[in-house]
Amino acid sequence: MRLPYFLVVTFVFLMSAGLCLLAASYSVTKVEEASEFAVRRALDLKGHDWAEVQSDGLRVVLTGTAKDEATRFNALTAAGTEVDTSRVIDEMEVAPTTQLAAPRFSAEILRNDSGISVIGLIPVSEDRDALTDRLRDLDGGPVSDLMETADYPKPKGWEDAINYAVEALARLPRAKISASPGLVKITAIADSQQEKERLEQELTRAAPPSLRIGLSISAPRPVITPFTVRYLIDEDGGRFDACSAQDEKARARIIAAAEDAGLSGPYSCTIGLGEPSPRWPDAAVLSIRALSEIGQGSVTLSDADITLVAVEGTQTALFDRVIGELENALPEVFVLHAVLPEPQTEDQSGPPEFSATRSPEGLVQMRGRLGDETLRDMVDSYARAAFGYEQVHTATRIAPDLPADWPIRVLSGLEALSQLHNGALTVTPDDVVLSGVSHDPKTRAYVAGLLSEKLGDAQDFTLSITYQEPPEPADKLPDPEVCEERIVEVQAGSKIAFEPGSATVAADSRDTVNQIADILRDCGPIRLEIQGHTDSQGREEMNQQLSQARAQSILNELRARRIPTASYTAMGYGETQPIADNDTEEGREENRRIEFRLIRPETIEDSETTLEAVETEAETSQDAPTEGEASDEDADAGDQ
Repeated sequence: MRLPYFLVVTFVFLMSAGLCLLAASYSVTKVEEASEFAVRRALDLKGHDWAEVQSDGLRVVLTGTAKDEATRFNALTAAGTEVDTSRVIDEMEVAPTTQLAAPRFSAEILRNDSGISVIGLIPVSEDRDALTDRLRDLDGGPVSDLMETADYPKPKGWEDAINYAVEALARLPRAKISASPGLVKITAIADSQQEKERLEQELTRAAPPSLRIGLSISAPRPVITPFTVRYLIDEDGGRFDACSAQDEKARARIIAAAEDAGLSGPYSCTIGLGEPSPRWPDAAVLSIRALSEIGQGSVTLSDADITLVAVEGTQTALFDRVIGELENALPEVFVLHAVLPEPQTEDQSGPPEFSATRSPEGLVQMRGRLGDETLRDMVDSYARAAFGYEQVHTATRIAPDLPADWPIRVLSGLEALSQLHNGALTVTPDDVVLSGVSHDPKTRAYVAGLLSEKLGDAQDFTLSITYQEPPEPADKLPDPEVCEERIVEVQAGSKIAFEPGSATVAADSRDTVNQIADILRDCGPIRLEIQGHTDSQGREEMNQQLSQARAQSILNELRARRIPTASYTAMGYGETQPIADNDTEEGREENRRIEFRLIRPETIEDSETTLEAVETEAETSQDAPTEGEASDEDADAGDQ
């Protein structure tokens, strides 16, 4: 029986459809398996074994947890090398990140005549308002707050650094201080070398022992006004009352000319700024040589004014010749005033005089002539303001017909006398004579410049000022270096010993500890590290622990003797710093020791601070051409 034709066709169609479905299903499975295998292999080769791969038709689904965003992206890139990236479905997750490392906190503080500026990154827990208030209290000026904050706890050493920075800034009117955890760098300017040394010692003493400090304090050349050289020649030889030069070469020329003119005794010549002409040494040398040729007298250079005063009795012909040659030889900017005193006649009455004396106790007595009541009141008021209200006794009298410049001469003389510890002043129409004692080696030069400026041109004055070292304050602390040397001397005679294998001080070393305690009590607060050292016997770790325990034991012994130890620290170095051979018993005995070492400021290389980085970035942005300028430059280059 034959089947109907439409049944046969239907059957064939159904069979073909089934075979096609089977083939398609098989092909899809093979494609999924091949894609999954290729992607998994690529991920494994890149080390992404944490990723899972699942194929869903043409789609490749990636799952799993990446440790960070960069790892996730790298896995996607690896999968894209095997299959088309449009087929890759990203269902991966990124693990929550752990707490980020805290940023580097720092604060740069700049102080000058315009006020205080502070910039940097500080912890949010730092009391910002309190910090700016502390800075404002230093001089009452404005404080520019440019600080940023970050929400992290204060790192170790931050509080000590900030507190020390503010304390140091209180001593430094012109400074830049960079404070970071455990480190403070100070750059400052001092007015003199003596002030520089004083500041370095004070700042070193004030720093906590756990804080590293770097000091860079400079003492630039001072500005000298008026710029002065005053040289005198008398029966005892030549001497300087004041000497100023703009550099070492100029000073050497001036000193050489003075030595040729009979310079005797000690002298000093200050190098500074403010010379009226680059030819200042030429004028000084020519003037000193002219005075030497005349014989005796004085020559004063005050800025561009030169006053040469010969002694009474100098030959007129010699004086005229030397002065004429000097006038022709001087550089153009300088003006010469020459004075040849006229001999006094026998019937000449004594000149009017004003005198003042200042005792070592500070008591001032004034006698002599003044022009009127107004001048007497003015002189008395000035003296009481300069020397102290209760220290002045006035016994002056009114006299008419005094010189017109008498008030200037008297007041200038009193101002000069106020610079001395004790002395005497005599004012006459022809001279101002000041003698006495000063505790400042620069007083003679200062007074010479002062009188030269106040009295004016062609006016003579005589100075006899002796320098004496100021008495040491009764409570002055010895230098830390001296303290360190004294402790070394004590230990050279009797070292500190301990009971074997322990941190207990041996009984026969108690006296040594007592001597060291007496020295430290006299030295006051100094930054000191008590170092413990051992020999190489035993394990290194045990030696380290033993040296630390012994250093701490000495620190405790000092505390028990009521020595302030806030600026001391104890540190054990174990066997790492031997001073002798550990192969002999004598060497091992030397290596077992306690040392007392000053914590000195570190030499720190200059590095760009946050404030300087901001300034550099601002300058770079200003110098960089704009987009339009850059396009024009490129076009010009193309045209060329």
